[in-house]
This record gives sequence, C-alpha cells and structure tokens, in this order.
Amino acid sequence: MATENRIHFWRRNAKVPGRYPKDTKPKFNNLKSKKASSFHEFARSTNDAWDIDDEEDEDFLGIPAPTTSLPSSGVHSMPVQMQEQNQAGDADSRTSHGPGSEAQNLQDVQEDEEADCEPVNGKVVKSNSEAHLGSSSVRSTLQKQQSLPVRPIIPLVARISDQNASGAPPMTVREKSRLDKFKQLLASPNTDLEELRKHSWSGIPKEVRPITWRLLSGYLPANKERRELVLKRKREEYFGFIEQYYHSRTDEHYKDTYRQIHIDIPRTNPLIPLFQQPAVQEVFERILFIWAIRHPASGYVQGINDLVTPFFVVFLSEFVTEDVENFEMAALPLETQRNIEADSFWCMSKLLDGIQDNYTFAQPGIQNKVKALEELVSRIDEDIHNHFKKYEVEYLQFAFRWMNNLLMRELPLRCTIRLWDTYQSEAEGFSHFHLYVCAAFLIEWRKEILSMIDFQGLLMLLQNVPTIHWGNEEVGLLLAEAYRLKYTFADAPSHYKR
Repeated sequence: MATENRIHFWRRNAKVPGRYPKDTKPKFNNLKSKKASSFHEFARSTNDAWDIDDEEDEDFLGIPAPTTSLPSSGVHSMPVQMQEQNQAGDADSRTSHGPGSEAQNLQDVQEDEEADCEPVNGKVVKSNSEAHLGSSSVRSTLQKQQSLPVRPIIPLVARISDQNASGAPPMTVREKSRLDKFKQLLASPNTDLEELRKHSWSGIPKEVRPITWRLLSGYLPANKERRELVLKRKREEYFGFIEQYYHSRTDEHYKDTYRQIHIDIPRTNPLIPLFQQPAVQEVFERILFIWAIRHPASGYVQGINDLVTPFFVVFLSEFVTEDVENFEMAALPLETQRNIEADSFWCMSKLLDGIQDNYTFAQPGIQNKVKALEELVSRIDEDIHNHFKKYEVEYLQFAFRWMNNLLMRELPLRCTIRLWDTYQSEAEGFSHFHLYVCAAFLIEWRKEILSMIDFQGLLMLLQNVPTIHWGNEEVGLLLAEAYRLKYTFADAPSHYKR
C-alpha cells in the first residue's frame, strides 16, 4: 500500500521538489536541455529541496508543524517521505526474495493499475486523478523512465534468512563435517581462536554463529568454564549503565544526542517488520544512547545505528526457528530479550573500538580510507579511475557511505552477516580488510561503470548497486577477490597501513 501511495503521489502532484508548477515554469528560449555530463553541470541544473523542515524533528521537539498551501495528500511531510524512499532504496540492497516473488510483484502492479480504473456505464475508464493524462505525457514519462537505470522488482518484506534455512535441501556431507568441526572447537576446554578464525573465514554455520561471533569479537573468553560467569557479569554491567545513565537522555546536555538517535532508529531497515516493532526500536535506542555517552570523543554519529543490526539478528536467531524478519520480539521471555540486548551492545562496542576514528570529529578515519580506496583503485584498474576523473566523480561521493556503514546499505542483510563472518576472522577485518572488499566491490561493476557516460548515471549506479539477489556465493567470490587484492597490493597504500 505504501508503494502504491508513493507511486500515485509522484504521478499526481505537480508541487514536488525539482518540478516547476505549470504557471511558473520559466522560459528557456526553446533551448534543448543538455544531459549533465559532469558534477558542475549536474549541480547547476538541479534544484535542491532538502532544506525543508523535518516533520519528525518538529514532533520530537513539540513544535507544531507550519501550515502550507500544499495539497492534503501528504505533501507536507515530503522530507520524511523522500528520506524514507532513500532509505527504502538503500534497503533494497538488503532484501532478498523467494521463488515466484517477481511474478507476484508483476501481478501486484497489474492489480494496482486495475484499481485505478472505474466502471462507467459498463465500461472501464481511468479514475479522475488519471483521466487528465494524455498520451503525450505518458510517452514523456516512459522516455524519462527509460533514461534511468533499471531497478529490480523486489518484495516489500525483506528476507534476511540464510539461504540454507527452512525449505532448502538437507545439509550436505561437507556442511555437516564443517559444523561438527566447529562444535568440536567450541566444546574444547580452551577454544583455539586461531583455528576458529581459520574455519570461520569461509563462513560460519548458522547453528553456531552466535557463540562464534561472541568469541571472535573478544566478548567471551576462550576458556569454556569462564564463559557463563563473564556473560552474567557483562550483562549485569550493561543494565547497570541503563539504570545509571538512561534517564539522562532528556537532560539538556544529552537531549540532542537522544533526539538524533530517536529520529534515525525508524529509518533503520525500514522494509523489515522486525525493526519497526516498538520493543525493538527501544532496544536500539538504549544501546546507541549508552554507547554514545560512554564514548564522548565521538558520541553518536549517523550510520552507527546500522552496525547494531547484524549482531541483534544473529543473537535473536539463537532463539527463533521461523523467519526472523517477521518475528514478534515480545514473544520471547523478558530475560532472553535482555540478554540479546546486552550481547548486541558489547559486541558492537568491540567492533567500534577498532574503527572509532571513523566517527570522531570530521571523521578522519573515513577520509583516510576513501583516499586509500582511490589510490588503490588507480593501481588496480586505471580505466575505472580515469573514467571517474573524466566525469568528475569524486570517490567521497559514493565511498563515504561504503566506509561509514561498512557496505550495509549496498548489500542485503543476509550478505552482511556472511561478510562479517570473514571480517571477524581477519585480524583487522573491519578496519583494514574492508578497504580491499570495497575495491573488489567496485571492480565487480566494472562493465556497468564504464558504460555510463555521464556524472548523474555514474552516481546513481554507485549509490544503488543491484545486489538484491546476492547470496553466499556472490559474497564468497567478493571476499576471494578482496583476499587476492590484499596480498597483491600489500604495500599499497602505504599511508593507510598502520
């Protein structure tokens, strides 16, 4: 329904950002519009409408929304809708679909079109809102659509389950052998972490992923006898922080921090029902607020909210057999919910300890990594590098998000979880190996990049890479290429290596 509303909104309303009303459209002396081929031309030909006040900000602060002359169809909340569309576009890359979903989507589109028709005297005609569209405007719309990159049809409900979940073929002999090896390592009195990393690099079986992630992140000790005691102590410590600090979220000093967290949480994985549950959003708010006030050098920065989700999903999957994305968090015992929350907090904290310079003032870690990616790509694939220079595409314009969100906006969540199996197996997976994964990810789209011959097309491709159908096999190939690049260009870039 939300998709239908968005489609109809853009189709029916003239007062949208970047579009002139009919009576105020300026004259250009019949000059033909030129397609923007560089950033400067693109910027000159684009009107920015992102400075409209955010309705959520006003609600949070208790400020009444100003009245406008825009239609009552929801235009007054345009910034929120546009951001949700952006987030949904990002979340496209974090979803998957089951067999037959593409046909179902085509059927849904046909039903939407039929719903727009009304019977009149036994004949079916377009509804009033559609009737004014002539054939010329339809042709114009089609021409504009054909000039944009093709986006895959995706299901509204995101699928984050492993590909070997319910309904898949039985476990192969090799998979069973790997699982047995993991169980053997985890059951030993002192787990050999180096051996565990070696086996985890190529993926961790779902059944043992939660305990393996706790060990590889450094949250749990290798000594088996000490694990329960450490878990109990750390979980109590986290909820001690909640009792001590969480009430201060409304204090003047922390109000802005909590406000930003409160705004960002609903935008985290907006197409996955699990993350839209109030109970889950409250968990994320507590985790992020406590982390922010315990790390004043950086505080909360947008993007950190995404980093909680893989840990939360993995630790939740320990108690859920059905589809995680549709699971009701409130169905779990309160003690289990508290344990998932505390474990997610500590594992996210361990991750951020290694990349905190990504989120300190001016984010120097990200700046350095983007520069390192540019230098690395110039050595790996000079054609791509020169292509970007020709059309004035700066690496910062697309790679900033790759570094800030660790490719979570570019990959389905199931792929991120598989990627993090390897990151946690590497000595500096999140801080160093990620650079080579980004380089391999860029080269993966070499053909599409070189076929784009304008700035706008390149940027749209790089910000909306079509990974919706990716699974473990594609991630495995990406990691293999990143591993090759790491050892082929081990001495570069020198200023990035620490």
